[in-house]
Amino acid sequence: MIRGFALLVAAVTLLAGAGHARAEAFDMRDVMGGGSFFGLGGRSSSARREVVSFVSQYKPGTIYIDTAERRLYLVLAQGQALRYGIGVGRDGFRWSGVHRISAKKEWPGWTPPSQMLARRPDLPRHMAGGLDNPLGARAMYLGSTLYRIHGSNEPDTIGQAVSSGCFRMSNEDVTDLYNRVSIGATVVVRN
Repeated sequence: MIRGFALLVAAVTLLAGAGHARAEAFDMRDVMGGGSFFGLGGRSSSARREVVSFVSQYKPGTIYIDTAERRLYLVLAQGQALRYGIGVGRDGFRWSGVHRISAKKEWPGWTPPSQMLARRPDLPRHMAGGLDNPLGARAMYLGSTLYRIHGSNEPDTIGQAVSSGCFRMSNEDVTDLYNRVSIGATVVVRN
């Protein structure tokens, strides 16, 4: 009797788990085009854009990046911030500091820096903006550095440490942030 009950529980668990996996794999927003920007993959629930409590010394409009958390915060008024999931620099490419947004571009072209070409000579010397471009739909340039906050043609890398120091966002999120910030906005990066 106990063995039969155990088999029944195991079968129900397997069936319930299979149904749950199908529900996660099929999202009507992805089919109807409402889930992600240009169909470039969805966002995990841990990377969803959301308003959170954020008490800080920074004035509204400041971008605060926590690389350890893999989160970007746009400081809002009244102790709140808009939190986004991001991809960050891999080991050896993380950095911290304070810069300002010096330029904003829609569907930016990409020219790999010489250091990157030395590591990856197979890369193109220039890539026009578009869906295949690794900078994605929008880019915000950080001072006179080579670093940017940009979209991505690899949305599955959001939440990972894989870049050469730039901050990757989903195209949907980077477009949202791009529309909210101005050239001159302060960007604070902490490890």
